[in-house]
Amino acid sequence: MPDLLIELFSEEIPARMQTRAAGDLKKLVTDGLVEAGLTYASAAAFSTPRRLTLTIEGALAASPTTVEERKGPKADAPEKAIEGFLRGAGLTRDDLEERDTPKGKILFAKITKPGRPAAEIVAEVLEQTIRNFPWPKSMRWGSGTLKWVRPLHSILCILVTEEGAEVVPMDVDGIKAGNTTQGHRFMSPGAITVRNFDDYTTKLQRAHVVLDASERADAIWHDATNQAFAQGLEVVEDAGLLAEVAGLVEWPVVLMGKIDDDFLGLPPEVLQTSMKEHQKFFSVRNPKTGRIERFITVANRETADNGATILAGNQKVLSARLADAKFFWENDLRTANAGMTDWLDALKNVTFHNKLGTQADLVDRMATLAREIAPAVGADPDQAERAARLAKADLASEMVYEFPELQGLMGRYYIEAMGEDKAIAAAAQDHYAPLGPSDDVPTAPVSVAVALAEKIDKLTGFWAIDEKPTGSKDPFALRRAALGVIRILVENDLTLDLSEASRSTLKGHGVDFGNETDPDNYKNMDIGLNLLAFIHDRLKVYLRDQGIRHDIIDACIAMPNNDDLNLLVKRARALSDTLKTDDGENLIQGFKRANNILTQAEEADGVEYSYGADPKFAETDEERALFAALDTAEAQITPAMQAQDFTTAMSAMAGLRAPIDAFFTAVQVNSDNATVRRNRLNLLSRIRQICLAVADLTRIEG
Repeated sequence: MPDLLIELFSEEIPARMQTRAAGDLKKLVTDGLVEAGLTYASAAAFSTPRRLTLTIEGALAASPTTVEERKGPKADAPEKAIEGFLRGAGLTRDDLEERDTPKGKILFAKITKPGRPAAEIVAEVLEQTIRNFPWPKSMRWGSGTLKWVRPLHSILCILVTEEGAEVVPMDVDGIKAGNTTQGHRFMSPGAITVRNFDDYTTKLQRAHVVLDASERADAIWHDATNQAFAQGLEVVEDAGLLAEVAGLVEWPVVLMGKIDDDFLGLPPEVLQTSMKEHQKFFSVRNPKTGRIERFITVANRETADNGATILAGNQKVLSARLADAKFFWENDLRTANAGMTDWLDALKNVTFHNKLGTQADLVDRMATLAREIAPAVGADPDQAERAARLAKADLASEMVYEFPELQGLMGRYYIEAMGEDKAIAAAAQDHYAPLGPSDDVPTAPVSVAVALAEKIDKLTGFWAIDEKPTGSKDPFALRRAALGVIRILVENDLTLDLSEASRSTLKGHGVDFGNETDPDNYKNMDIGLNLLAFIHDRLKVYLRDQGIRHDIIDACIAMPNNDDLNLLVKRARALSDTLKTDDGENLIQGFKRANNILTQAEEADGVEYSYGADPKFAETDEERALFAALDTAEAQITPAMQAQDFTTAMSAMAGLRAPIDAFFTAVQVNSDNATVRRNRLNLLSRIRQICLAVADLTRIEG
């Protein structure tokens, strides 16, 4: 069974495309081989800036011969029908077989497809892969028709058997497959002839090419951290930058340079962002001061002067970049110290959304809502309003214009420079959070008030203009905003009347609820209800990720006060824990049995059995025991629900499992005695009322 080695060698592939391209090469080739009848044992793909490589082990030497039986028309069918069947099968009439069937004599054909050599199949599949490769962007060059991300120079394609390496004969726009590749562009530019994958990787290593991107990344991080440690410093971790830099070099050489003293006073985030975005440098921090003092750059070659010339050039370019950053910083500080008036005025000319006004309009709405929310989250209303008015001022700053990813963070620095309270400054940075599911949520009361105001305003605004997420499209990140509201409230254990907050904000968007008898009011109320339903959908995703079943969530959403998300989550978690116990699981069956019997009786009798159960009409010990158990449970559940102690309430409810089971085992509800029957149905009604006070158990599956 031969092995297959493929390498597509080209000019530099953008780092951001390499990993996906390697995966695409593997999938397209292996899927094509399998479809053509070639199986294999394993496959692995690799990428460097100049090559995509695929190695396949244990492939078949040829596709197997197959025999397909195809059913045709009846033997006495019109001649044209038979001729059409013969053309499709590629056979003659003599090749067909007649068989007796219940429907008469039917013609059958056996079509034999001989196996094909592996080399023939590989050439066909690889050419199709190259010509139809899904690059995000590609180019043509020269006079050929081939499109590739960058000019493709050579194709290495060999089948490796015990006898040796066989070049797969193929030609793509004049590029013929061979058994040679190139080493490092500068350090080992000569051709390399390879015999198999092990030989390939060994010779590439000697030619200063590390094939595996993860090995390059590990080498970069190891050398970088060692060099920093030797100076008593530490490298700022950045997994995305590490992966990108590993895609820029074939032979990583780590060099550490110094940042000029003139720039050490810049905020560390400014230094880090500038170096990362413009130069692809890692930041090196002094752990004692927190300052960024040095940088790590990764060269693609070794030099006689051990990188001194490379470092000197990088430091010169970096100084020019940081001089710009310093200029922005100093200009912005002057504006901040003047009270940010210019920035706040500038927001009046920045559109937030053409139907929702400017950024200044957004700030006004945020300030109003933050003041309203503040008491519920433990914040000072004046501070919450002030923080909301300043939170987005840095959008007009020069630094944020240059580095948009620093919005909020720079606001914190500038507000602190104005002499404002640190809680107000922190809100500028925190009010965007959380941006992702793994981000921390704001916890300081003022930050929480502003963050909630920003997200609730966004949600209500886009609902007011009827621009909601559809399918996978969510251009305004409204799902993320809803999840942010949920996480902030739940993880800070906060109670907020979300319906009232949304209603208040909708008024700021021109949705006037007016008189309750106004027909338009119902449409406006629907906006609020639809928004709450959308937030509930996000809550379901949030809780499902924590292992809480969808029917449990539905059972809790159906209860009153479902706009208090924190309360809802506590109820769902308590119910989920209860239903994981034997008592809880079996109680559901007892409740459903009671509810079904009661519902059928009410429909048949045309009455509602909702009161009047009296223990004096009880005829059995099990009946009397259930009365006592319901009294005990109700005495525990009622105060527990008032105190929002769902764990105690659910535990008391689960305690009804045994007396309910005993009741149904020993007692016939539909007694011949009408008084006894009515009393027992009212007893079942008590079971339903007590259980439904905790959660809508009718929505629980099973």
